[in-house]
Amino acid sequence: MIAVLRWGHRIPRDSRITTHVALTARAFGADAIYVDAEDRALEETVNSVKDRFGGNFEIRTGINWKKLIREWKGIRVHLTMYGEHIDNALPEIPKENVLIIVGAEKVPKEFYELADFNVALGNQPHSEVAALAVFLDRLLDGKGLGREFHGGAVRIIPNPRGKTVEELE
Repeated sequence: MIAVLRWGHRIPRDSRITTHVALTARAFGADAIYVDAEDRALEETVNSVKDRFGGNFEIRTGINWKKLIREWKGIRVHLTMYGEHIDNALPEIPKENVLIIVGAEKVPKEFYELADFNVALGNQPHSEVAALAVFLDRLLDGKGLGREFHGGAVRIIPNPRGKTVEELE
C-alpha cells in the first residue's frame, strides 16, 4: 500500500492543485490519497476519473491527519524542500506500506518530527505535484507508470499524431 496524505487543503484556493496531486498519485502508482479537509467535489472528480479510466484508487477527505500519521503501519515520508536529498534517502525507504505526506501550505514542525524521512528533491522551492511525481517514479523504479488500469469505461490507445480513445462499455 502506497498512500498520499495531502495536508492543508484550502477550499476553493487549492482545489485544482489538490486534484492534480490526486491524479498524479493515481497515475504514478499510489493506491490512495487522504485529504485533511472534507471536499466532496474533489472526491467526485477523482472518482469520476477512476470510473472513466479504471483502477482501484481510493480517495477519502476529511481525514484526521494526526491519527492517520500516528497509526500508519509502515514508513512515513514527508516531501519537503528542507529534507534530506532524495538520492541519499531513497535507498533506505521500502517500496511498500509508505505514507507520502505533501503539504498545501506551510506545515507545522510536527510533520518533521512524525515523519520517518523528510525528503527533498532539491533544496529549492518547487511544486508538490512535481515532487510527488518524481518521488513515486523513483520509489517504484518507473513501474508505477506502466501499470494497467482495469474496470474503466475507456482506454487510451497511444497515438503519436492525435487522440485515440477506445470505448470499453
